[in-house]
Amino acid sequence: MWLLLAFASAALLGFYDAFKKESLRDNAVLPVLFLNTLFSSLLFLPFILVSACSSLLDGTIVDVPVVGWEVHKYILLKSFIVLSSWVFGYFGMKHLPLTIVGPINATRPVMVLVGAMLLFGERLNPYQWTGVALAVLSFLMLSRSGKKEGIDFKHDKWIYFVVLAALMGAVSGLYDKYLMARFPPMAVQAWYNVYQVFIMCPVIALLWYPHRKHTTPFRWNRTILLISLFLCAADFVYFYALSYPDSMVSIVSMVRRSSVLVSFLFGAIAFREMNLRSKAVDLLLVLLGMLFLYWGSK
Repeated sequence: MWLLLAFASAALLGFYDAFKKESLRDNAVLPVLFLNTLFSSLLFLPFILVSACSSLLDGTIVDVPVVGWEVHKYILLKSFIVLSSWVFGYFGMKHLPLTIVGPINATRPVMVLVGAMLLFGERLNPYQWTGVALAVLSFLMLSRSGKKEGIDFKHDKWIYFVVLAALMGAVSGLYDKYLMARFPPMAVQAWYNVYQVFIMCPVIALLWYPHRKHTTPFRWNRTILLISLFLCAADFVYFYALSYPDSMVSIVSMVRRSSVLVSFLFGAIAFREMNLRSKAVDLLLVLLGMLFLYWGSK
């Protein structure tokens, strides 16, 4: 069951990436990120309030248990980790083609794999190792595709931003496994979104607002709201996948990256990005890696 939930999360995440790319085109990054955190927190706020003030949601999957500081301090750390990943990821997404960013993000589970082996004692079978090897190979081939668009993986700072976002995302994935084994998933998801709003407020007030007239102007796009909707849905399914005792964080993280298929289609059809044939080969390797991971987990 946890593997099916991981695939569902991947599909939702693909739409999230596409809406994020559309929202960031010719737009200020930090306000878009702030609104994403704001809308996400507003989606969970009713569940927090109803759960705290009544027993209406008791026993349901949307119940947000009342927890103390001994739990909230771990959730607050989760907020800082995720927001760090998003800041790097949003800037990278704005300046790079979606068909480049998606496959790079698809290599994130390789980082999770190393951490999972070190921290949780997870071990992969030959099928799963084959999947990981294919993911690494796809990254190397993607760097060749990027050169055709003038993107030098060694010297382009936006590539480093995306890689840093992937690294922080891998840290978040490992931390999620730790959190899901100890705390209610809904409490973690609801409160980490709320905390991100409070973290972003000084960022907007000090880093963006005073300089807004000298940078890319902010413009409203309704896809900004869709970012939050699809992200919350993807995370909701993801957290419950990790809450299963037999779930493997390295596999869930890898399957979740199959969202690249959806984002790649958006990049090709909606954004009309270039060099699709060579990138399609890279994408095929990623998807083939997903299949090997699936076979290895059966």
